[in-house]
Amino acid sequence: MLPSPSAARAALPAAPPRLVPQRLSDRLAVLLGDQIGSGALRPGDRLPTEQQLAAAHGVSRTVVREAVHQLQTRRLVVSRQGSGVFVAPTPQNRPLEFDPSVLGSVQAVVHVVELRRVVEAEMAAFAAERATRAQVATMRRALKAIDVAAAAGHDGVAEDLAFHRAIAEATGNPQFTLLLGFLEQYLREGMRITRGNEARRLDFMEAVRLEHRAIVEAIAVRDPALARKRAREHMLHSEQRLIEGGVIATARQRSGK
Repeated sequence: MLPSPSAARAALPAAPPRLVPQRLSDRLAVLLGDQIGSGALRPGDRLPTEQQLAAAHGVSRTVVREAVHQLQTRRLVVSRQGSGVFVAPTPQNRPLEFDPSVLGSVQAVVHVVELRRVVEAEMAAFAAERATRAQVATMRRALKAIDVAAAAGHDGVAEDLAFHRAIAEATGNPQFTLLLGFLEQYLREGMRITRGNEARRLDFMEAVRLEHRAIVEAIAVRDPALARKRAREHMLHSEQRLIEGGVIATARQRSGK
């Protein structure tokens, strides 16, 4: 528990967690960012010195500098010449960003699948209302590109992303395209894991093909409810395939269930 601003600014939290030697700067940045987000470190509070942070968390001062640089890039802290590093004032508008640990955790793949379930179900519904014939044709070509990539032994991630991007563009809402473009940095690794899992079983690969085509057909016949249902089912089945493939042990426990 950090002291209040009236206490010594450089005091350290009691018994800080030790960090494991993997992506230390990312882990320390997340830890400090969480303290700022929770209010344990408040706007105007001075961070402990590099030396204090390094000693407290068992890392080098280089790791501390890299972590603080990440926080500065995210505009969570500001450096004041000769005074130290301070928690920045809370901005009225904050950029969209995710915890970088999303990129490296298998369990986080499930979190991304859940996010896709919400976003892509509604994208498919809007696309069913608004897609032109040319846009539907683009989706069909994207499906063929996925098949070609799979037949050539490639993971098909880029082609899969292009397919979902085509659906986003067919909504007629450029914000969906921008959002999906942002999410791709997080979706790419998750899709690489899911497609790698699916490539190990012919029944998985065929199921994915049929699910993709079902989404396109629902969009083509202009049935928003069916398109939403097919897209949501595709995401649910993707998670189930991860379980059956042994990538995750069980379905993630939902709160209240």
